[in-house]
Amino acid sequence: MKMYKKCINLYHKYEEIINYLITGFIGVVVSVLSFYICRKINLSILFSNIISWIIAVILMYILNKLFVFKTKTEKYNQLIQEFFSFVFARIVTLIIETIIIYVGVLFITKNDTIVKVFAQIVIIILNYIFSKLFIFKKS
Repeated sequence: MKMYKKCINLYHKYEEIINYLITGFIGVVVSVLSFYICRKINLSILFSNIISWIIAVILMYILNKLFVFKTKTEKYNQLIQEFFSFVFARIVTLIIETIIIYVGVLFITKNDTIVKVFAQIVIIILNYIFSKLFIFKKS
């Protein structure tokens, strides 16, 4: 029972980060899976990455808003502003991710899926920083 309480206390202490990592893992799986499917149907690396990005961004906005940062928006224009701030930050990280994938596949390894997974780790960290500091600010 002591271990259970310790785990619960640790969860509450680091709830936001734990929830971000869990939802981030879901986002990585969805992104990598959609990237892999796109590549299997012979779409280009860059186009596959953009499609996987769009799918992941929509999913991650919903998960971040509801389960990680738990922000409330009372007005429609606040919701729209928050969403577009989220998308803008994700465009910045998409550019970074695309550069990592392009350079990784061109110069390091031809295994684009491994490069994609590495890029996702970098992007998860950057996205948390952007979300925490600029997008889902608590009033």
